[in-house]
Amino acid sequence: MPRDYCSDHLAIQQVMLNYAAGVDERDRERYSNCFAEDVEVIGFGTQTYRGRDAWVDYVWNALTQYTATQHMLGPILATLDGERATTRSDVQALHLLAGSDERFTLWATYHTAMGLIDGQWRITRHELKVCATHSW
Repeated sequence: MPRDYCSDHLAIQQVMLNYAAGVDERDRERYSNCFAEDVEVIGFGTQTYRGRDAWVDYVWNALTQYTATQHMLGPILATLDGERATTRSDVQALHLLAGSDERFTLWATYHTAMGLIDGQWRITRHELKVCATHSW
């Protein structure tokens, strides 16, 4: 039976929205559930992260330097091919640095691959392409 494109597209959008909300609300379980166990993440510094646990541990450690974050995603462009999908999401992320009034803003694009794993869409590869940053 063919997949329902509209339902899959909405589910894929939900993954990306849960990604942003999980970080901003500091909900580790919600964030972690967005990823396949063997996810590959690149573009967040010089290291490539392999595996959900390694990636989520890195993110949760990095979040200690901020009192708050807000990740705003633009419309999520998704291309579906059966049980695989690729997405492109523009992101503007505001970071408030802990212990100061300094702010850091990131403008970037997420290029994300997903797979349907046990009936749930999960991120299998996630790449950050930075457009610009600004601190003030």
